Amino acid sequence: MKVLVLNCGSSSVKYKFYDDDQQLAEGLLEKIGTSQAQLNHTVAGRKKIVEVHEILEHQAGVELILRTLVDPEKGVLKTIDEIQAVGHRVVHGAETFAASTLITDEVLAKLEECIDIAPLHNPPNLAGIYAITHLLPTVPQVGVFDTAFHQTMPEKAFLYAIPHVFYLRNHIRKYGFHGTSHSYVSREAALMLGKSFEELKLITCHLGNGSSIAAIDHGKSVDTSMGFTPLEGLVMGTRCGDIDPAVPLYIMNKEGLSLQEVNSLLNKHSGVLGISGVSNDFRTLEEESAKGDKRCSLALDVFCYRLKKYIGSYVAAMNGVDAVVFTGGIGENSDDVRDRTLSDMEFLGIELDGAKNTGKKRGDAACISTDASRVKVFVIPTNEELVIARDTRRIVTDKAVN
Repeated sequence: MKVLVLNCGSSSVKYKFYDDDQQLAEGLLEKIGTSQAQLNHTVAGRKKIVEVHEILEHQAGVELILRTLVDPEKGVLKTIDEIQAVGHRVVHGAETFAASTLITDEVLAKLEECIDIAPLHNPPNLAGIYAITHLLPTVPQVGVFDTAFHQTMPEKAFLYAIPHVFYLRNHIRKYGFHGTSHSYVSREAALMLGKSFEELKLITCHLGNGSSIAAIDHGKSVDTSMGFTPLEGLVMGTRCGDIDPAVPLYIMNKEGLSLQEVNSLLNKHSGVLGISGVSNDFRTLEEESAKGDKRCSLALDVFCYRLKKYIGSYVAAMNGVDAVVFTGGIGENSDDVRDRTLSDMEFLGIELDGAKNTGKKRGDAACISTDASRVKVFVIPTNEELVIARDTRRIVTDKAVN
């Protein structure tokens, strides 16, 4: 089955096109809403194409992507009718969606209700769905939710210690994100261990500009670091992660900041950027740290210390762990972050092999723990789009059969 996967952000559309599990094309359309929108389009075995267009809204952007896919020189399709299904990344499914779902009018109405708790992410996700509905009205669409994998968390893990009425009335609870990535790499880790996914205890670390960690016990997510929003949990590129809830109130009072200003402060100006004062790019932080910049080194230390604490707490929560997995741009590519995080954890049975860690080739999945390590450590490139394509294919096929 030929499936188009769309991941729509506020001013971008990331896409991949699959024929079953084979990726035929991928691309990224950036700066939507401007006359300088940039399309980066790649087909396997061909030179990357970079074009600039005036793209003022998402539907025009999706239309450009479709035209590119059927272009005789740039594309991979003879006609648009070859697209058999479209899968969409949807950030927030609340408690309504615990699994990937065929998009219907009823589902769309439920997704619109989720906008209140995901005002930054769900509207552009919905824009992609609306665009396909208009441009390819007969093609089935599937929503794949970042939050769905974590819907197996027990109440003791997802409830906040605030008056229960706010959960009942406003659905305030921990939801967790990056679920598609955590699901994919944990299953890949099971394959690398040669064991059933359902018999393992795994800790998966998705580390990028946004970072999260998950505890996966016998195939189910039982805890994760991100919460009601992606702000909770680990220190991130520009997000503060866990802090005393009184801190933003104190800052608002002292500095005279508005609600919108403190929200921007915590989401866009904090994290390792806030600590270092230099960058949220870990490559830059590592370069400046090596030159002796103490604040850059401190930012890395704080990031890794928080991650180390979460790993330890999840080992305790699951009463053990079989493997720790690193993924995401930082998790896959920063041997320094992996080393700082896993140093001095031998008491938990985690022993990092320094040579394997520094020698891991970019883009490869690898075991980087010592042969004697009781807990295996893996680096596994994530592939969220492939998960979306597979779920889309499965759901559309099941609908056709039934």
